Amino acid sequence: MYNKKTGIVGIIITIIILILLVFLSNISIEKLSAVENIFSSIIMPVQNGLTYLKNKISGNDEFFSNISTLKQENEQLKNQNAQLEQSLREFEIIKSENDTLKEYLNLTEKYSNYTTKAAYIINKDLGNYSNIFVINIGKDDGIDVNMTVISEKGLVGHVISVTNSTAKVQTIIDTSSSLSATMSTSRDSLICKGTLEDKYCLRATYIPTSANIIQGDKIETSGMGGIYPKGILVGTIKSVINTKNITDRYAIIEPAVDFEKIETVLVITK
Repeated sequence: MYNKKTGIVGIIITIIILILLVFLSNISIEKLSAVENIFSSIIMPVQNGLTYLKNKISGNDEFFSNISTLKQENEQLKNQNAQLEQSLREFEIIKSENDTLKEYLNLTEKYSNYTTKAAYIINKDLGNYSNIFVINIGKDDGIDVNMTVISEKGLVGHVISVTNSTAKVQTIIDTSSSLSATMSTSRDSLICKGTLEDKYCLRATYIPTSANIIQGDKIETSGMGGIYPKGILVGTIKSVINTKNITDRYAIIEPAVDFEKIETVLVITK
């Protein structure tokens, strides 16, 4: 009985195996392709995602590499810029020294009839009441009190005190300054003084009642007073202020020298 049942089970298993073999042998290529397509639709998005991620990481590596290169180039440009700025400063110093030498040459040629000493202004006292310079030459250079100081443009002032290596110059626009001058056209005399109303201008007083004052006329030193030689340009008549009493009229003189920018001077020693 047992052997009979075993034989039946064996026959059934054999029949199932044969049916499966027949089924598999009859599956078409198209059906296999469909299975492959289903597999691909599942796998490809994953593969594409991994590829995108790889490219992204590669791009970031290149980005950081570019940042490092840009930093190096930036440092190089900074160094080049610093070198250019240093060269520019050196050029400006050389140009300034050259301009100073040219100014000295112009001064000495213009005032060749005087014996002079060239000097730098090393300090300025520009208060409301005073306008005094300190120059870098003194007794050791033959400088003494009351010597006239000039620039390429005209009269600056005179020496009021000296040390061995420096001298103090009172400018003509100082409120304590006073000088005798002459109008270039009429040759009338007047007195020019520093004024509080305009610290960079002069006030001309004691104008003769008969004098014809012309705006724009040049004012020169008269040679009187014992300090300033004759014929040095002082400035230009800027305006004339008339009063009820003609004897009190006065004129505003614009100095020939720009006292805000002046840097070099000549001291007339003889």
